[in-house]
Amino acid sequence: MATINLQKGQKIDLTKGNPGLSKITVGLGWDEVASSAKPKSGILGSLFGGGAGASAAIDCDASALLLNDQNKLTSKARLVYFGNLQSADKSVKHSGDNLTGAGEGDDEQIQVDLANVPSEVQKIVFVVNIYDSTKRKQDFGLIANAFIRIVNSANDQEFCRYNLTESYAGKTSLIAAEVYRHNNEWKFAAIGEGTNDASLSELVRRYQ
Repeated sequence: MATINLQKGQKIDLTKGNPGLSKITVGLGWDEVASSAKPKSGILGSLFGGGAGASAAIDCDASALLLNDQNKLTSKARLVYFGNLQSADKSVKHSGDNLTGAGEGDDEQIQVDLANVPSEVQKIVFVVNIYDSTKRKQDFGLIANAFIRIVNSANDQEFCRYNLTESYAGKTSLIAAEVYRHNNEWKFAAIGEGTNDASLSELVRRYQ
């Protein structure tokens, strides 16, 4: 089956019509822009997040938030990130921190066992933030080729992909996409919302 390419705001059925789809891999990837394209220090650097960010490695972190029907994160155990690599129920697992984003393919992966996600969890939101963005003076203007994709874990077949092609310059966090329940099935929604949250803890406050 060919990969379905999504645009911002589009939604797609995952399990409906695919009864065998139970375990998925959510792959997230990004690249640093070429050094020649990075803002220089000085006035332009300060305006566009240059300076320290033009030389320091950019550490993007992917995380998953397991939310209830009120769109709330009810427990820290339902925040899956580099500091908590799996949810308490073990239905969502993180591959671990990638410090640079170098190389081809997924930079970080989050495994989701849809069949075993607790019934009170209605939505799983996937976010990416730049670690220590304020101190390092970095933002998503220094990132290119960002994407999120869904892979069938049983056969490694890519089901759908969302390339985040718009400019996120000045933004330090990104709400990439979500997987959510609808009529007892699971769906995927491409969100692509950039935010100015400077850390994962600030992002989490949106859901408390």
